[in-house]
Amino acid sequence: MLWIIFMLLLFISSVEMLTQNRWKKQASAGLLENCTGCVLCSEDNGCITCHHRLFLLIWRDGIRQYGMCVHTCPPGYFGVRGLEVNRCTKCRSPSCESCFSRDFCMKCKDKFYLHKGQCFRQCPASTTVQPGTRECQETCEPGPWSEWSACTHEGRTCGCKWGLETRVREVAGAAKEEGAVCPALLETRRCRMRKHCPGGERHIA
Repeated sequence: MLWIIFMLLLFISSVEMLTQNRWKKQASAGLLENCTGCVLCSEDNGCITCHHRLFLLIWRDGIRQYGMCVHTCPPGYFGVRGLEVNRCTKCRSPSCESCFSRDFCMKCKDKFYLHKGQCFRQCPASTTVQPGTRECQETCEPGPWSEWSACTHEGRTCGCKWGLETRVREVAGAAKEEGAVCPALLETRRCRMRKHCPGGERHIA
């Protein structure tokens, strides 16, 4: 009787071991799929440490956290290389598609405009959308026009029928921002000159 009980227990133990081995193989197979490029990997959370050329991307699904090793960080993240691990860090702004640092955006998502590393629904005041891009460019406010200059032709104020006169205006403020879009700061127009120069030709210095 004892022998039968012993054989039954041995059979049950063997079945349990086979079941556990099968589960471990399935878990290992799933682990390998989720641990590509990993140095350390968790069955529950995926990659923990990546090979030195890869970035560790961590995202959440509810209360669960998962890790994956990637060659390049996805949109909305930027790569930060460290001594121990390279990480994909999320851009702070949800309207940012790619960023240089957490707070400096380089490209905005659709329906947003980029200005000085930030994303806006509309370009701020004193800016305008650059042609062909979704970036806001500074504009400048010029001052008033000067008086028209004397009518000249090749440095002479007389002796020809037609010449040109010019006027200019300056940008208000200490200095306009580099690359700013400005309206015309110089204008020229055709003007009639005196054909004859009294007392000889007169030249503009």
